[in-house]
Amino acid sequence: MSVSALDAGLAPIAGKILIAFALGLPTGWERFRHDRSAGLRTFPLVSLASCAYLLVAPQANTDVASQSRILVGVMTGIGFIGGGSIIKDAISAHGTATAASLWNTGAVGAAVAYGNYGLAVVLSALNYLTLLVMSYIEGRVKKDGDA
Repeated sequence: MSVSALDAGLAPIAGKILIAFALGLPTGWERFRHDRSAGLRTFPLVSLASCAYLLVAPQANTDVASQSRILVGVMTGIGFIGGGSIIKDAISAHGTATAASLWNTGAVGAAVAYGNYGLAVVLSALNYLTLLVMSYIEGRVKKDGDA
């Protein structure tokens, strides 16, 4: 295989990985700013890893059912990571938004792997906006409730 053939095959894969990474950054930045358990490093890594696993699957010459199981395994693994961000005490649980955001970020990476960039952008934007806007609304409601 020539170097130019290798470069031609590498460029689209590297492009998808970089897009997945970039789309994980806004949510990571928001979680980092609010000092959450997962943040600026975790979210882009989850997105690019889920993208990478799903890019590798077809190269293993697997059938559609096997590729579906790979997707299920990736999403289950991300759920496990998210579960680690949830802290439960006697009266409440914290970290559920971070866990849900991690799971969503995995879906962002999967969408990029499958070439569904529109879906990936919408998922990333809605995740970020949900955390940003709903945090503001929750803060206002709690503030009004204290009056």
